[in-house]
Amino acid sequence: MTFSAGIDAGSRTIKVVLLRAGEVMARGIADQGITQEAEIERLYACVLEEAEVERGAVRAVATGYARNLVRGAEKTVTEITCHARGVARLAPGARTVIEIGGQDSKVLWLEAGGLVRDFAMNDRCAAGSGRFLETVAMRLSVPLPELGALAAKSTAPAVINSTCVVFAETEIIGLLAAGTSPADIAAGILGSLARRVAVLAGGQIVPPVYFTGGVALAPGMDDALAEAIGCPVVVAPDPQYTGALGAALLAGELA
Repeated sequence: MTFSAGIDAGSRTIKVVLLRAGEVMARGIADQGITQEAEIERLYACVLEEAEVERGAVRAVATGYARNLVRGAEKTVTEITCHARGVARLAPGARTVIEIGGQDSKVLWLEAGGLVRDFAMNDRCAAGSGRFLETVAMRLSVPLPELGALAAKSTAPAVINSTCVVFAETEIIGLLAAGTSPADIAAGILGSLARRVAVLAGGQIVPPVYFTGGVALAPGMDDALAEAIGCPVVVAPDPQYTGALGAALLAGELA
Protein backbone atom coordinates (compact mmCIF):
# COMPACT_ATOMS: atom_id res chain seq x y z
CA MET A 1 0.00 0.00 0.00
CA THR A 2 1.35 3.43 -0.95
CA PHE A 3 1.15 6.25 1.61
CA SER A 4 1.94 9.91 0.96
CA ALA A 5 1.80 12.94 3.24
CA GLY A 6 1.54 16.65 2.70
CA ILE A 7 2.72 18.91 5.51
CA ASP A 8 1.71 22.56 5.20
CA ALA A 9 3.72 24.46 7.81
CA GLY A 10 1.96 27.81 7.57
CA SER A 11 2.66 31.00 9.46
CA ARG A 12 -0.41 30.62 11.69
CA THR A 13 -1.33 26.92 11.52
CA ILE A 14 0.17 23.57 10.57
CA LYS A 15 -1.85 21.14 8.45
CA VAL A 16 -1.08 17.51 7.63
CA VAL A 17 -2.90 15.30 5.13
CA LEU A 18 -2.12 11.59 4.81
CA LEU A 19 -3.18 9.75 1.66
CA ARG A 20 -3.46 6.03 0.98
CA ALA A 21 -3.36 5.24 -2.74
CA GLY A 22 -4.35 8.84 -3.41
CA GLU A 23 -7.35 8.97 -1.05
CA VAL A 24 -7.46 10.86 2.25
CA MET A 25 -6.79 8.51 5.14
CA ALA A 26 -6.16 10.96 7.99
CA ARG A 27 -5.45 14.62 8.58
CA GLY A 28 -4.79 17.08 11.37
CA ILE A 29 -4.39 20.77 12.15
CA ALA A 30 -2.64 22.67 14.94
CA ASP A 31 -1.68 26.24 15.74
CA GLN A 32 1.85 27.22 14.88
CA GLY A 33 4.00 27.85 17.95
CA ILE A 34 7.29 29.37 19.05
CA THR A 35 9.08 26.03 18.69
CA GLN A 36 7.91 25.57 15.11
CA GLU A 37 9.94 22.48 14.26
CA ALA A 38 8.71 20.67 17.37
CA GLU A 39 5.08 21.64 16.72
CA ILE A 40 5.29 20.38 13.15
CA GLU A 41 6.85 17.11 14.28
CA ARG A 42 4.22 16.62 17.00
CA LEU A 43 1.28 17.03 14.63
CA TYR A 44 2.80 14.81 11.94
CA ALA A 45 3.47 12.09 14.52
CA CYS A 46 -0.12 12.33 15.81
CA VAL A 47 -1.60 11.93 12.32
CA LEU A 48 0.59 8.89 11.63
CA GLU A 49 -0.30 7.37 14.98
CA GLU A 50 -4.02 7.90 14.39
CA ALA A 51 -3.72 6.15 11.03
CA GLU A 52 -1.48 3.42 12.49
CA VAL A 53 1.10 4.01 9.78
CA GLU A 54 4.86 3.77 10.23
CA ARG A 55 6.83 6.83 9.13
CA GLY A 56 9.10 4.73 6.95
CA ALA A 57 6.15 3.74 4.79
CA VAL A 58 5.29 7.34 3.92
CA ARG A 59 6.70 9.68 1.30
CA ALA A 60 6.27 13.30 2.36
CA VAL A 61 6.34 16.73 0.73
CA ALA A 62 6.47 19.93 2.79
CA THR A 63 5.08 23.32 1.87
CA GLY A 64 4.26 26.60 3.56
CA TYR A 65 6.09 29.35 5.40
CA ALA A 66 8.17 26.95 7.56
CA ARG A 67 8.53 24.11 5.06
CA ASN A 68 12.31 23.94 5.50
CA LEU A 69 11.80 22.98 9.16
CA VAL A 70 9.90 19.79 8.35
CA ARG A 71 11.93 16.74 9.28
CA GLY A 72 11.72 13.74 6.96
CA ALA A 73 10.21 15.51 3.95
CA GLU A 74 11.74 14.27 0.73
CA LYS A 75 10.98 17.51 -1.05
CA THR A 76 9.77 21.06 -0.41
CA VAL A 77 7.33 22.73 -2.80
CA THR A 78 5.94 26.27 -2.83
CA GLU A 79 2.47 26.78 -1.45
CA ILE A 80 1.47 28.25 -4.83
CA THR A 81 1.98 24.91 -6.55
CA CYS A 82 0.42 22.96 -3.69
CA HIS A 83 -2.74 25.07 -3.41
CA ALA A 84 -3.20 24.88 -7.17
CA ARG A 85 -2.87 21.12 -7.13
CA GLY A 86 -5.15 20.72 -4.12
CA VAL A 87 -7.91 22.87 -5.62
CA ALA A 88 -7.59 21.09 -8.97
CA ARG A 89 -8.19 17.78 -7.19
CA LEU A 90 -11.32 19.10 -5.50
CA ALA A 91 -12.58 21.19 -8.43
CA PRO A 92 -10.97 20.13 -11.73
CA GLY A 93 -12.62 22.99 -13.59
CA ALA A 94 -11.15 25.77 -11.42
CA ARG A 95 -9.37 28.48 -13.36
CA THR A 96 -8.71 31.10 -10.66
CA VAL A 97 -7.76 30.43 -7.05
CA ILE A 98 -7.82 33.10 -4.35
CA GLU A 99 -5.84 32.02 -1.31
CA ILE A 100 -5.75 34.19 1.81
CA GLY A 101 -3.66 32.87 4.64
CA GLY A 102 -2.32 34.16 7.92
CA GLN A 103 0.36 36.45 6.50
CA ASP A 104 -0.27 36.86 2.78
CA SER A 105 -2.76 36.60 -0.05
CA LYS A 106 -2.39 35.12 -3.52
CA VAL A 107 -4.27 34.92 -6.79
CA LEU A 108 -3.45 31.90 -8.97
CA TRP A 109 -4.48 31.40 -12.58
CA LEU A 110 -4.70 27.74 -13.54
CA GLU A 111 -4.57 25.75 -16.72
CA ALA A 112 -6.23 22.39 -17.18
CA GLY A 113 -4.86 19.79 -14.78
CA GLY A 114 -4.06 22.28 -12.05
CA LEU A 115 -0.91 23.71 -13.63
CA VAL A 116 -0.17 27.30 -12.61
CA ARG A 117 -0.20 29.63 -15.60
CA ASP A 118 0.54 32.75 -13.56
CA PHE A 119 0.16 34.14 -10.05
CA ALA A 120 0.22 37.35 -8.05
CA MET A 121 1.13 37.54 -4.38
CA ASN A 122 0.97 40.12 -1.61
CA ASP A 123 3.41 39.21 1.16
CA ARG A 124 4.57 42.68 2.14
CA CYS A 125 1.62 43.91 4.16
CA ALA A 126 -0.52 42.08 6.71
CA ALA A 127 -3.52 44.18 5.65
CA GLY A 128 -4.13 41.64 2.90
CA SER A 129 -4.14 38.61 5.18
CA GLY A 130 -5.82 36.75 7.99
CA ARG A 131 -3.66 38.63 10.47
CA PHE A 132 -5.59 41.74 9.49
CA LEU A 133 -8.90 40.12 10.40
CA GLU A 134 -7.47 38.81 13.68
CA THR A 135 -6.44 42.35 14.63
CA VAL A 136 -9.87 43.72 13.74
CA ALA A 137 -11.73 41.01 15.65
CA MET A 138 -9.62 41.68 18.73
CA ARG A 139 -10.25 45.42 18.50
CA LEU A 140 -14.01 44.84 18.10
CA SER A 141 -13.99 42.28 20.96
CA VAL A 142 -15.56 39.49 18.91
CA PRO A 143 -14.23 35.98 18.22
CA LEU A 144 -12.73 35.80 14.73
CA PRO A 145 -15.28 33.18 13.51
CA GLU A 146 -18.08 35.63 14.40
CA LEU A 147 -16.68 38.57 12.47
CA GLY A 148 -18.61 37.67 9.31
CA ALA A 149 -21.88 37.28 11.17
CA LEU A 150 -21.31 40.70 12.74
CA ALA A 151 -20.62 42.22 9.32
CA ALA A 152 -23.88 40.76 8.00
CA LYS A 153 -25.77 43.06 10.41
CA SER A 154 -24.30 46.17 8.81
CA THR A 155 -26.58 48.78 7.26
CA ALA A 156 -23.85 51.19 6.14
CA PRO A 157 -20.39 49.61 5.80
CA ALA A 158 -17.62 51.89 6.99
CA VAL A 159 -15.00 53.09 4.54
CA ILE A 160 -11.56 51.89 5.60
CA ASN A 161 -8.88 53.87 3.77
CA SER A 162 -5.67 52.74 5.44
CA THR A 163 -3.45 50.28 3.59
CA CYS A 164 -1.51 49.23 6.68
CA VAL A 165 -2.68 47.11 9.62
CA VAL A 166 -1.29 49.55 12.17
CA PHE A 167 -2.93 52.58 10.57
CA ALA A 168 -6.15 50.66 9.93
CA GLU A 169 -6.35 49.78 13.62
CA THR A 170 -5.96 53.46 14.47
CA GLU A 171 -8.69 54.26 11.95
CA ILE A 172 -10.98 51.69 13.57
CA ILE A 173 -10.42 53.25 16.99
CA GLY A 174 -11.41 56.60 15.51
CA LEU A 175 -14.54 55.14 13.92
CA LEU A 176 -15.61 53.57 17.22
CA ALA A 177 -15.05 56.87 19.00
CA ALA A 178 -17.22 58.58 16.39
CA GLY A 179 -20.07 56.17 17.08
CA THR A 180 -19.74 53.90 14.05
CA SER A 181 -21.26 50.53 14.86
CA PRO A 182 -19.01 47.46 15.12
CA ALA A 183 -21.15 45.79 12.43
CA ASP A 184 -20.47 48.61 9.96
CA ILE A 185 -16.75 48.50 10.77
CA ALA A 186 -16.63 44.72 10.32
CA ALA A 187 -18.38 45.00 6.96
CA GLY A 188 -15.99 47.75 5.93
CA ILE A 189 -13.01 45.59 6.83
CA LEU A 190 -14.23 42.59 4.81
CA GLY A 191 -14.84 44.90 1.87
CA SER A 192 -11.41 46.47 2.26
CA LEU A 193 -9.67 43.09 2.26
CA ALA A 194 -11.70 41.96 -0.77
CA ARG A 195 -10.79 45.10 -2.70
CA ARG A 196 -7.09 44.51 -2.01
CA VAL A 197 -7.42 41.07 -3.56
CA ALA A 198 -9.25 42.54 -6.55
CA VAL A 199 -6.39 44.99 -7.06
CA LEU A 200 -3.91 42.12 -6.75
CA ALA A 201 -5.80 40.26 -9.48
CA GLY A 202 -5.59 43.27 -11.74
CA GLY A 203 -9.00 42.61 -13.26
CA GLN A 204 -7.79 39.33 -14.77
CA ILE A 205 -10.29 37.03 -13.09
CA VAL A 206 -11.14 33.88 -15.03
CA PRO A 207 -14.11 31.84 -13.72
CA PRO A 208 -14.73 29.48 -12.06
CA VAL A 209 -13.12 31.08 -9.00
CA TYR A 210 -12.34 29.08 -5.87
CA PHE A 211 -11.46 30.54 -2.49
CA THR A 212 -9.05 28.74 -0.18
CA GLY A 213 -6.89 29.35 2.90
CA GLY A 214 -7.88 29.97 6.49
CA VAL A 215 -9.69 33.24 5.74
CA ALA A 216 -12.10 31.33 3.49
CA LEU A 217 -13.67 30.05 6.72
CA ALA A 218 -14.79 33.57 7.65
CA PRO A 219 -18.53 33.83 6.88
CA GLY A 220 -19.26 36.58 4.40
CA MET A 221 -15.72 36.87 3.03
CA ASP A 222 -16.69 34.95 -0.11
CA ASP A 223 -19.55 37.35 -0.76
CA ALA A 224 -17.26 40.36 -0.23
CA LEU A 225 -14.78 38.91 -2.72
CA ALA A 226 -17.52 38.16 -5.25
CA GLU A 227 -18.69 41.77 -5.09
CA ALA A 228 -15.14 43.12 -5.39
CA ILE A 229 -14.14 41.02 -8.40
CA GLY A 230 -17.56 40.95 -10.06
CA CYS A 231 -17.70 37.18 -10.28
CA PRO A 232 -19.13 34.33 -8.17
CA VAL A 233 -16.69 32.84 -5.67
CA VAL A 234 -16.90 29.25 -4.41
CA VAL A 235 -15.30 28.31 -1.10
CA ALA A 236 -13.20 25.19 -1.64
CA PRO A 237 -14.10 22.18 0.53
CA ASP A 238 -12.04 22.25 3.75
CA PRO A 239 -10.14 25.33 2.53
CA GLN A 240 -7.47 25.22 5.25
CA TYR A 241 -6.27 21.83 4.04
CA THR A 242 -5.91 22.61 0.32
CA GLY A 243 -2.16 23.22 0.42
CA ALA A 244 -1.47 20.09 2.46
CA LEU A 245 -3.67 18.04 0.12
CA GLY A 246 -1.76 19.31 -2.88
CA ALA A 247 1.55 18.51 -1.20
CA ALA A 248 0.36 14.98 -0.41
CA LEU A 249 -0.71 14.43 -4.01
CA LEU A 250 2.72 15.57 -5.19
CA ALA A 251 4.37 13.28 -2.66
CA GLY A 252 2.47 10.39 -4.18
CA GLU A 253 4.09 11.13 -7.53
CA LEU A 254 7.69 11.09 -6.30
CA ALA A 255 9.82 8.69 -8.31
